[in-house]
Amino acid sequence: MAALWRQAQWPFVALLTALAEARGYLFPWAPVCLGLGIGLWFGLVNEPPLWAYGAMVCGLVGLVALWRLGPEVAHPLCVALAMVLLGGLAAGLRVHLVAAPVLEFRYYGPVTGRIVEIDRSQSDALRLTLDQVVLDAVAQERTPHRVRVALHGKIAVMTPTPGQRVQMTAHLAPPEGPVEPGGFDFQRMAWFMQLGALGYSRTPVLRLADPAPREQWVNRMRAALSAGIQASIGGDAGAFASGVMTGDRSGLSGPAVADLRASSLAHLLAISGMNMAFLIGFVFTLIRSGIALVPALALRVNAKKISAVVSLGVAWFYLLLSGSNVATERAFLMVCVMLGAVLLDRRALSMRSVALSAMVLLLVRPESLLDPGFQMSFAATISLIAGFGALEGGVLRGRIPRWVMPAFTLVLSSLLAGLATGPFGAAHFNRIADFGVFANLLTVPVMGIVVMPAGAVAALAAPFGLADLPLWVMGLGCRWILYVAAMVAEWEGAVTPVVAPGPWVLPLITLGGLGLALWRGWRRVLALPVLIVAFGLWSQAPRPDLLIAPDGALVGLMTPEGRSLSVTRGAGFAAQSWLENDGDLTEQPTAAARPGFEGAKTARHFQLGPWRGLHLRGKTAAEGAAAACAAADLVIVAARLPEAPTAPGDCILLDQRFLQKTGALALTLRDGQLIPQPARQGQRLWQRGAGAAPLDPLILSPERRAALDQ
Repeated sequence: MAALWRQAQWPFVALLTALAEARGYLFPWAPVCLGLGIGLWFGLVNEPPLWAYGAMVCGLVGLVALWRLGPEVAHPLCVALAMVLLGGLAAGLRVHLVAAPVLEFRYYGPVTGRIVEIDRSQSDALRLTLDQVVLDAVAQERTPHRVRVALHGKIAVMTPTPGQRVQMTAHLAPPEGPVEPGGFDFQRMAWFMQLGALGYSRTPVLRLADPAPREQWVNRMRAALSAGIQASIGGDAGAFASGVMTGDRSGLSGPAVADLRASSLAHLLAISGMNMAFLIGFVFTLIRSGIALVPALALRVNAKKISAVVSLGVAWFYLLLSGSNVATERAFLMVCVMLGAVLLDRRALSMRSVALSAMVLLLVRPESLLDPGFQMSFAATISLIAGFGALEGGVLRGRIPRWVMPAFTLVLSSLLAGLATGPFGAAHFNRIADFGVFANLLTVPVMGIVVMPAGAVAALAAPFGLADLPLWVMGLGCRWILYVAAMVAEWEGAVTPVVAPGPWVLPLITLGGLGLALWRGWRRVLALPVLIVAFGLWSQAPRPDLLIAPDGALVGLMTPEGRSLSVTRGAGFAAQSWLENDGDLTEQPTAAARPGFEGAKTARHFQLGPWRGLHLRGKTAAEGAAAACAAADLVIVAARLPEAPTAPGDCILLDQRFLQKTGALALTLRDGQLIPQPARQGQRLWQRGAGAAPLDPLILSPERRAALDQ
């Protein structure tokens, strides 16, 4: 028995020994374990109780004690488990720290607040984000801290400016959850943004008061710089230049944004790692070169460290100027770690510096783990460091002529970054820009050599009235980027639609990619089966046969021609999301014209296997719900019935009262049965209302239900 016990222990002991021997290379795995804990926390169905956090704290303390007092061979395992628990605790603390009131009902009336952000919605409408909100007849403790209002129609009687106190009459509603199970959860994102209501206004915006002298001064300076850049350059090029310098992308037209996305150049517009790197690289080189031109000064000071300090200040100012969004904060942390390494005489860019910045960001903003920008930026950075590190000793050192190196580096970096970020971009945005590498090769050098340096020079020259020439140069670079984007977007096959992956695909791709980048020697081969399994699962990702919007206003039926929609207009976000997740770039009117639904606009009949379906909407939907059961097995009502819907014996009735508990609903036909999958299966802090509704009646087929009724 003792021998069997020793044999059973041997693999575990061998693993601990191997980890202990590799301790010098394990630090980059610390943020991976931290992210694992955060991911597990977000994956919970229900909000953890207080005692669960207490248990996690006790476990963390116990692991720290074991790390201090236990055998050295167990140290790596203790650190890994501690990082997992720390990730869960960080996420739990963050979700309670940002807690703010969320509007609990639909509101129509006066809305008063202070403008803190100006941008554009997906429909290209000007959009205002307000804080210090006041709603008529709503108690202050129930009033959201922030609301976002889209301005529809030609209603502007003033030019909105950050810091202004304004009033309008608006329709507001609470943030909605996913439009299908496993879909993008805007409700969760809005919670962490403290955005308690969304809506629109068709009435003029009235200015109540101008900002105080020191109120919102950063946002006001940002708006003034944006206006100056756009006035000097003009058109979409000016809006693009304003976007990369100040983060204000509200002036960019819808077609230009679509071209940038279709050509995989939208990342140039976002103030993220690349923009920050270009700007700080230019400033660092400018300061260091300027000191080197003065020999007496260069011999007495450390030019590299002075350049790092100045560049750090520029990065901080750029962070404030750009609006301090998550992508810019992530880039700023990376720059801080890099410049801090320069000040401490360490290697500026390494896996350890990337891991350190990831840990800081995950601890400060755990929700960023789910952000596409976080995933794509760190994937690109890790792939570049690992790729160039693997080639540095062989291919790059002494084997390529110096005059070829710039072109080789550009091509290789675009290829590595494209391969690393491609799966994440395809998973989140359901499309692949087939010519993205080519478009980036034509534009990224212009961005780094022309656009960002010219913008930095313009900022330095503006106080002296000499910004026109650098802005003109910057405009040329921006026009070239937009020209390439429009050209590539028009090519046939520029965009390939991709089906949404299942829940395990991205975690497996992440694990496999990290294995390729972080494991050493032959162990990298072990990551290949993980990637193969991930892409295999992706290729077989199923799609629901029937999708029902959270308010019942839209139904989508899968047909041989693609998903058919019940209405041509309305619920546009849900319609677009469903089609894109299907890997279908069709517009809503085209999808609604597909065969699948028949009848009047307010009563759409459909057939799903043995199930006869009926979708009721409009003013008479509630009145006709009871009678509809005689003609259908499944009735979906875009209205709230006076009483909770029940199965009256001859049909299943789903109304807004029921869907409020389940959220969006997906139904899959299997052996004549409808298998339900609700978007909402538990209760988290960002979800309003009661818990999920029971779904057992939906599993019964018409034949089995008739037999039970007899």
